[in-house]
Amino acid sequence: MNTRRIVLVALLGVALTPGAALAKTHTQSPPPSATYDVSYPQCGKTLPVAPTGGIVGVNDGIVLSANPCLSTEWAWAQSGTTYAPAFYANTGNPGPTYSKHWPTGQTSPRACDGSNSADCAYDYGWNAAKDSFADASAVTGTASNYVWWLDVETGNSWETLESAYGQTPTAQVNDRSALAGAVDALHDAHVGTVGIYSTSYQWGQITGGTGTQFSGQPVWVAGTSTLSKAKSNCSSTSFTGGQVTLTQYAQSGFDADWHC
Repeated sequence: MNTRRIVLVALLGVALTPGAALAKTHTQSPPPSATYDVSYPQCGKTLPVAPTGGIVGVNDGIVLSANPCLSTEWAWAQSGTTYAPAFYANTGNPGPTYSKHWPTGQTSPRACDGSNSADCAYDYGWNAAKDSFADASAVTGTASNYVWWLDVETGNSWETLESAYGQTPTAQVNDRSALAGAVDALHDAHVGTVGIYSTSYQWGQITGGTGTQFSGQPVWVAGTSTLSKAKSNCSSTSFTGGQVTLTQYAQSGFDADWHC
């Protein structure tokens, strides 16, 4: 009888140990200030359960394309309990040599004669962002109410990265102009906050550095391997001069995002 009583007390002590219970809960849940971002690569996958928030890619990996799972993923993002859902859109500026969508004879918002010019690049960025906004508007009538992020990566086509143009001042100006067109297009669609997603290296390769041109845009720093590295990016100087508000890291086979 006394032996049974001692064993029972010992088992209750283990069950009620605060540290053990908290450790188990922590390993099963994402950090409280984290969200997840998903897009076409996650089509058909089981997404994280009850995220604190979700960011959904509008495109199928490139500009002027639609994520085939946008509707489903947007519904998932709206289940977030802490942060409002958000959109992100691909960007690019391939120039007339590489694009079948290059504007020719467009008069607004800039006059474009089809040449490789800053004005035509601006129109290209504008058109791409408007197309992304239209795709988002097909799944929600309030697409302008959410934060939008512009995905600026070397994996997409940019004049500075294409052999026909290369790392020249003209190509850098044109790439920056395309990004300016995308920002302005979303603001024209009444989006209140338009941010930039990239890394210092990729931003430099594509734009050559932009001074204060995009310092008004918040910054989302692209992926790191751990949460601790993502947190450290919150205090780093932004590549645009804008404030870092999100940092990305790998979590359970998905891209998670820390809110700075």
